[in-house]
This record gives sequence, C-alpha cells and structure tokens, in this order.
Amino acid sequence: MSTSLPPQGYGASPQQPAPHVPPTGYAPAPGTASAPQYNGAPQYGGAPQFGSAFQPPQKSFLVTWLLSLIIGVLGADRFYLGKIGTGIAKLLTVGGFGIWWLVDLIITLTGNQTDKQRRPLAGYDQHKKVAWIVSAIWVVLSMVFGAINGAATAGRVTDAAPGVTQPVAVEEETEVEPVNAVPEATDEAAPEAEPVEEPAGAGDWASDTFGTFEPLMQEGSGDTLIELPASAGFVTASHNGSANFIVQVLDANNESTGELLVNTIGAYSGQTAFGLNAFGEGARLQVTADGAWSLTIAPLADAPELAPSGSGDGVFLYAGDAGALAITHDGQGNFIVMEHNDSMFSMGLLVNEIGSYSGTVPLSAGPSVVTVMADGAWTLSQQ
Repeated sequence: MSTSLPPQGYGASPQQPAPHVPPTGYAPAPGTASAPQYNGAPQYGGAPQFGSAFQPPQKSFLVTWLLSLIIGVLGADRFYLGKIGTGIAKLLTVGGFGIWWLVDLIITLTGNQTDKQRRPLAGYDQHKKVAWIVSAIWVVLSMVFGAINGAATAGRVTDAAPGVTQPVAVEEETEVEPVNAVPEATDEAAPEAEPVEEPAGAGDWASDTFGTFEPLMQEGSGDTLIELPASAGFVTASHNGSANFIVQVLDANNESTGELLVNTIGAYSGQTAFGLNAFGEGARLQVTADGAWSLTIAPLADAPELAPSGSGDGVFLYAGDAGALAITHDGQGNFIVMEHNDSMFSMGLLVNEIGSYSGTVPLSAGPSVVTVMADGAWTLSQQ
C-alpha cells in the first residue's frame, strides 16, 4: 500500500527544490500553494561612484595655448599641465633651443596635448580656430619685427659715418680763425668720448626697467627663507659646506617661479640673476645648505660691465653695439650664456653646452643683461 507524502513548501513535489525565497520578506497567502506575488523588483541602491568626484578639473586648452605661445620657452605650459620634470628640462634648455617650444605649440594647436593624467584639454573645439589664427599672426609679426630690428641695427652703423665727417667740415669752415679752431675741435671731441660711459647708460636702463633698492646682505648656516626686496635683481652667493647648496625663487604662495639660481654640491661662489625669465613674481628665496653661506641681493643696475674673462657664474651689463662675441670655456659642467634685453622676440640664448667650448656667436645691441652659468674659467671677447 502506497503512502502519500504531505505537501512540502509551495506545493512542489518532493523531488523538486523549494523555490528561492526573496530577501525582501514576502510570503504566500495562508492556505495557498502558489508562488508569492511581488509588487515589483526590489530596489537596491546604485553602485557608488568613484573617481570623478576626486579628480581635479580638466586643464584649459586656452590657458595651455597662451602659456605655450608666449612663454613656452620657459616650460610654463608644462608646469601648468602638471608635468614638472619636463617643465624644468624645458626651462633649462630654453625651450630646447626653440625646437621643443615649437613642437609643444603644434601639439597643443592640433588638440593632441594632454595633462599629467593623460586627459584631453577642455575647450579645444570652442577656441581652436582663434588659436590657429592668432598663432599664425604671432609668427608673421615675429618675422617682421626681426627684419625691422635688423634694419635698425644696420641704420645705426650707417649713421655713424656722417657723425664723424661733420666735425671735419666745421673745422674746415673755421680754418680762417685758428684761435677758435681748437675750442671747436675740443667741443666736438666730447661727444666722441660718450661711448666710454656706456656701462652707466646700461645701469640707467636697468634701473628704469627692473627698479632699484638698497642692497640686502644675509649670512647664516643651513636652510632658511629670505624675503626679496624686489621682483628682479642679482644675487652674489657663497657657501663652504660639503653637501647640496640650492637657492631658488618662490612666489607669494611659496610655489617655484621656475628660477633655480644655484644648484651645486660643496663650496660655491658666484653671481646669478632673478626676475629675468620667470613665470611668476618672486617674493622670497629658499636656501638649502649644510654649511655657512652668505648672500647679497642687489639691483641689476649695480651689476658690473661685461667682463672679458672670469670663472663660475656671473651677471653683467652690456651697452655696446651689435657684433660678434668669441666665447671659450674650460669647465666640465653646464655652460650657458644668455643676453636679456627689451626685444620681445629675442630668445637671447647665446651658448648652451656641457663641458669645454670655443666659438663665436652674434651679440645683440645693448643695453642688456648678460648672464653666465659655468663651473670653469671662461672668456668673452667682443669682435
């Protein structure tokens, strides 16, 4: 005689597994074997969103393009994008002699530039047409102003000849009165001596361009911060320690202006300038040292006249005409010579080599500031 089994669960046969009971607590009505009825699928909270709320906003194409176009030779565009390492390299090589600057500008204009997180720049589609037009105009104007500066330089050389012949003509007219001829010759000789005063003229130009202030002298040992009396000047520094000696310029927010004045190991003695090629206004110097140091901060107007020879880093004023400059260096490290003047299209990089060097480069007309970065003896001979 067969024995029937009592119903199990929701009317299912013993061989079938009981249906899964949902976690929401629904149950079948009493006395029924039907599956529970749901009023709808249970609602679960959405998956948490990660990443977007913690990422910095996209970098602006417009800002990147302007920095690349105007001061890209200083690496300002790469600093803005967060690429600090390549930004410093671009700064020290002055835009890779202009080639790196041009490559980065083209990459930005074609929309292929990215930030440190490899994200595209915001606003490219809205501003790309204007950026291309302005960049083209900038290049054309650079060529035009370069031609004008060349013509102006040639004009100064041509005008020098009449200046010499005019006193001769006056002397010929006054030969009837020999007594007055000597004073005439003496009066005309005074203007010819004016080129001797060129360093003073360069000093006046530097004073008007970069400002002046009372020199500031500081001495100490170890790390410290020194407030700058002005946004531009030159620093005479010395250090007698055995480890790193670093002097760099910080802005009011204690961020680097891109000016690394000194970066050496051990003893040091030399002069470096600040406020000439910066992407921010300097507010203080950060000194890193393990030994005793001495710093004197002075206005650029107090810098000495361009010297024919020297050793180590130096800052000089030049007020002569355009010409050729024969340069030598017998050191082992970086050797960089730059000329800074009022021309907005002049890069001013005369030499950028490592180790010994010998060559002749073009020197623009003054007034200007000439800076030398060297670890050995050097010569600067005007030709």
